[in-house]
Amino acid sequence: MIYTIEQYIFQTLYVFIILLEIYGATVIIYSASAVFFYFARTSRDGQAVRLTLAKYLSFGLELFLGAEILRTVISRELEEIKVLAAIIALRAIMTLLIHWEIKQDI
Repeated sequence: MIYTIEQYIFQTLYVFIILLEIYGATVIIYSASAVFFYFARTSRDGQAVRLTLAKYLSFGLELFLGAEILRTVISRELEEIKVLAAIIALRAIMTLLIHWEIKQDI
């Protein structure tokens, strides 16, 4: 089975997409757990905890957004691109809302 350069590039991009999604999920799961246990242990003001969590959520969503942008490079059908564009738009809106909330809390 002989692979073309295009197939190698697609396979490499799939690996990077999966890695970005794993990194994003890891950041969100780890930060949510760490912030929850910190808040449960200290029972301090929730504003600082919310701000910390919002920053980590924003970072995790940006990793997911990067994966979706790479996925658009691989897409070949218009329907896939439409779905990916909707996902990118929703994640971008979520990221903007989180950034807005962070600025409001500072």
